[in-house]
Amino acid sequence: MTDSTYTELHHRSADGIEVSLLWSRLTNALTVAVEDSRSGVSFELAAPAEKALDVFQHPFAYAA
Repeated sequence: MTDSTYTELHHRSADGIEVSLLWSRLTNALTVAVEDSRSGVSFELAAPAEKALDVFQHPFAYAA
């Protein structure tokens, strides 16, 4: 997500995997963006406010 309407609230990286928690100022929606440079896989997940940190910590579980 490169749109300037998004603010990165949290970011972590380990072993080639980048995970970002993003907030949209326009829609007030939270999104978790994942990029795995080892496999080339990237995806985004909608994150309900009450589960946003859990989705951020365990994005592959929520993507399954």
